[in-house]
Amino acid sequence: MAKQGATHKEDLTGRQKAAIFLVTLGSEISAEIFKHLREDEIETLTFEIARLENIDSEQRDMVLQEFQELMMAQDFISSGGIDYARELLEKSLGNQKAVDIISRLTSSLKTRPFDFIRRTDPAHLLNFIQQEHPQTIALILAYLEPQKASVILGQLPQEKQSDVAKRIATMDRTSPEVLREVERVLEKKLSSLSQEDYTAAGGVGAIVDILNLVDRSTEKIIIESLEEDDPELAEEIKKRMFVFEDIVMLDDRAIQKVMREVDTNELAKALKAVDPDVQDKIYRNMSKRAAALLKEDMEFMGPTRRKDVEEAQQKIVSIIRKLEEQGEVVIARSGEEDVLV
Repeated sequence: MAKQGATHKEDLTGRQKAAIFLVTLGSEISAEIFKHLREDEIETLTFEIARLENIDSEQRDMVLQEFQELMMAQDFISSGGIDYARELLEKSLGNQKAVDIISRLTSSLKTRPFDFIRRTDPAHLLNFIQQEHPQTIALILAYLEPQKASVILGQLPQEKQSDVAKRIATMDRTSPEVLREVERVLEKKLSSLSQEDYTAAGGVGAIVDILNLVDRSTEKIIIESLEEDDPELAEEIKKRMFVFEDIVMLDDRAIQKVMREVDTNELAKALKAVDPDVQDKIYRNMSKRAAALLKEDMEFMGPTRRKDVEEAQQKIVSIIRKLEEQGEVVIARSGEEDVLV
């Protein structure tokens, strides 16, 4: 006769399975897992654990086996995509089991658009997309990591670079239907997106991240072209490409040159709401007397509106950008070697 409390894996809820899994792992490991969960998740799991009575070996083994299968499927998806995972799971677990596992996993998995493209080598991807319409290229680059997107943007034909950059900067939201259609054309084997709401990508922030990683000449060509085509957009991008806190990336000589161009009152306001390491970088490049006077000005100034602080910081950033354009200072960029001028 079957035990009264026995329950098959299929009868357990996801919360119950999670509770059984945590109990099986033991209190020390479960406590470490709890550190990565939200408060409401901890409360739910604690409640489910408290409700557990006896966990028989069959339940425990089934839950552990399901966890192992899901982790294996997740690894396969990460390394080769959903179709690759399904193929390997079919070979080891059978067709129906593979379908069940993939369905359970993808029902909660938020797959970002163009997942298959992110695993493609940038050189191959460039050949793959450079003949596409600039809007399609912009859409793809907006979903890529800035490092990879910068490589591709820098190798596009010059006549396309600024066009694509502008399209990324002015991009807002793209409907899932459009994303799926573009994906279907570019990669037929990619399964349909699980995320049904409108997905945000692109924008000025996206193109700033990308331009901060391209080489200086490519950045200059794109910015100059945008200045002619859309001056307001070009100015917004330039403002956000080097923020005031990035001043710590300048060497001492560069900071000293910048300080000679900066109004002391503006500098005092700019330093009001920055990390101590930024302030220290400035103080170290001033005489002791000048640094002391600057600190006094900041204390005497008292509370300052954030808007005024940000405006002062932006004025100094503009000076730094101007000095860079004149070749007076060098701003270190990711992937570039230091250049002496």
